[in-house]
Amino acid sequence: MQPRNMSMSGVVDLAAVKAAGEAKAKAEQARAEAARQGGAAAVAPSALVIDVDEAGFERDVLQRSAEVPVVIDFWAEWCEPCKQLGPLLERLVVEYNGRFLLAKIDVDANQMLMQQFGIQGIPAVFAVVAGQALPLFQGAAPEAQIRQTLDQLIQVGEERFGLTGIAVDPSAEGAAAAAAAPVPAGPYDALLEAAMSALDAGDLAGAVQAYKNVLADDPGHPEAKLGLAQAELLARVQEMDPQQVRKSAADDPADVDAQIAAADLDLVGGHVEDAFGRLVDAVRRTAGEQRDAARLRLLELFEVIGPDDPRVTAGRQALARVLF
Repeated sequence: MQPRNMSMSGVVDLAAVKAAGEAKAKAEQARAEAARQGGAAAVAPSALVIDVDEAGFERDVLQRSAEVPVVIDFWAEWCEPCKQLGPLLERLVVEYNGRFLLAKIDVDANQMLMQQFGIQGIPAVFAVVAGQALPLFQGAAPEAQIRQTLDQLIQVGEERFGLTGIAVDPSAEGAAAAAAAPVPAGPYDALLEAAMSALDAGDLAGAVQAYKNVLADDPGHPEAKLGLAQAELLARVQEMDPQQVRKSAADDPADVDAQIAAADLDLVGGHVEDAFGRLVDAVRRTAGEQRDAARLRLLELFEVIGPDDPRVTAGRQALARVLF
């Protein structure tokens, strides 16, 4: 599976941003000033993740991008895939130890930024380096490919703009965080953690089995149901040839299997409405076992996105109209 927009080559200038050369010069001036003052103060690991809104975008993203690459995670509370990607990015930003910052933008509360970046679906991840925006990827992506993208981003920041990151001091978190009371473990925490570890390692079969182990004991467990749906989706698309799948779907709209496979690719690529619409059309055009196959896959994709997503509500309504 190849996530979309993983290349570092497509630099998109923001209207409010200075030219790259000027941004690089400012970065060099800032580093020189910090050196004269004895070096910039180290930040706590928790300061590597910042919530950003439209009012603070210039200060928290554009200005900070003159000293360190800023990765932007566009998300929303109702977006179930965002709840998988967000914690992964938060873990990686700490692991990379100041080589980049993570800015989280809630698209529901910041529609102007969403439009400015041309966001069509979430989760969507961009970066800003020395005042320039780079599209990174949209939709689900394996951790290994996300790491590769981050490595490319850091290389671009260093080679083109001289950005070497910021200093991090783990002890700066303070005694309060260290003294925080531990959260009691739930009955399925070990299995869920095993599933997440398997996903991070690319072991999709292991993740599927771990989620099934939870559901065998608690069939209605919401986190396990969501995780299983997502892991099974990733497993299905892992061995696909995207070009061939899309060609088959375009060449024969009546081929239900081709439409189902293309819908999986649509969803993984972040094109949620396209995936739902494709399968609703397949249900409308078919009957019998083929109709059931398209309908059941559509219901599975609803599980991947989550019942609270308004696109799922619209998809269920569209499905009901063609069925009844």
